[in-house]
Amino acid sequence: MKALVYDGVETLGYRDVPDPTPRDGEYLIRVEAVGICGSDMHAYLGHDSRRPAPLVLGHEAAGVIQGGPNDGMRVTVNPLVTCMACNACKAGRENLCPERQIISMQPREGAFAQYVAMPMRNLVEVPSGVPLEKAALAEPLAVSWHAARLALGALHPSMERRAVVIGGGAIGLAAALALKAMEVDDVLIVEPNAARRAFLTDHCGHTVVEKTTDFAPIVIDAVGFGATRASASQLVEAGGVIAHVGLGDENPGLDVRRTTLQEITFIGTYTYTAQDFRDTALAIFDGRLGPLNWTETRKLSDGYEAFQDLREGRVAAPKIILNPWP
Repeated sequence: MKALVYDGVETLGYRDVPDPTPRDGEYLIRVEAVGICGSDMHAYLGHDSRRPAPLVLGHEAAGVIQGGPNDGMRVTVNPLVTCMACNACKAGRENLCPERQIISMQPREGAFAQYVAMPMRNLVEVPSGVPLEKAALAEPLAVSWHAARLALGALHPSMERRAVVIGGGAIGLAAALALKAMEVDDVLIVEPNAARRAFLTDHCGHTVVEKTTDFAPIVIDAVGFGATRASASQLVEAGGVIAHVGLGDENPGLDVRRTTLQEITFIGTYTYTAQDFRDTALAIFDGRLGPLNWTETRKLSDGYEAFQDLREGRVAAPKIILNPWP
């Protein structure tokens, strides 16, 4: 099969690699759509020791099952494979499983390829009327659905349901969409890139600004740099909630003194539970997350150029979807 392989810092090669061999209980999936994630970009830049070269990246996938009793089923892929036996898994907190694996990290190759193998429990059937390009958004949307759910769960009932989302990329936009689906109507997105601001305003119907000084009971940092953690610390209301979902860098920025004195709740959020993923997929299928018309599709063979364009800030759309087939 053809795959886009991470070969080293800012180096990707499109070439033939062996087809995946499904393990017991796994199915072979013909990948029809796979998104480029911020974590793929971190690996591409050499910033993720969990993803050493050479490696097939990509974990935001949808496709069609090949063979077996479910041959031909259209599915979206939950890329997080867990043990199903530990206390975290039994409690429905699979994202905290100590044995968790995710495709695009060793020992599981990713989905920037024509085929990938996954357990059936990680697959959600996609209705015939839903394009697989939209179904592939279930993974990044689930990340933000999980963050929004935790933030709202931690918000004191006396406080307004109002939010600021820092970052207008796919995770930030997805957080705004999830909050709206959870009946938070007042959501402001902060995005410094002018082209992306214009795109979001034209395509997504959200209020998007370059910067703000307005306080909010909920602040979601969908970027995760020291500077955005500092902004979150400044923008959150006393007694409010910061949900931190980005992994931009490890630099300081959180104002621990203000967090303590103003009794601010800080929540680190990682991926999603299996239920979050299913709930997100259903919200895509029934339209609660909107038309999802904010993606750009390119061929997997042009993946290296897509990464370069993202690196240089030349992409206005929050998400690039790659198609592995000519």
